[in-house]
Amino acid sequence: MSQFIQKTILVCAAFLAMVVPAMAQDESGAPMVLTTIGAGIVVLGAGLGISKLAAAAFENMARQPEVAGDIRGAMIIVAAMVEGAAVIGLVVCLIQ
Repeated sequence: MSQFIQKTILVCAAFLAMVVPAMAQDESGAPMVLTTIGAGIVVLGAGLGISKLAAAAFENMARQPEVAGDIRGAMIIVAAMVEGAAVIGLVVCLIQ
């Protein structure tokens, strides 16, 4: 099993260990924990998406320098769309 998967399982187990005491209390604490986890997942997904986008764009700019301007413009537009989706996801997580 890779180290990334092992660390992910460890972090999830730590979160679950923190949720158990929150479940023993009244109902006000659990939704906040879940919205925080949801917001973290949204930010993680947006970060991974933008990093893959930038890596592919820079690779193509290095391969074809003559179209670097077009690639850069398209990269900025797509990155803005990913950021917009992340902001909408964060708002939805925090409203609930």
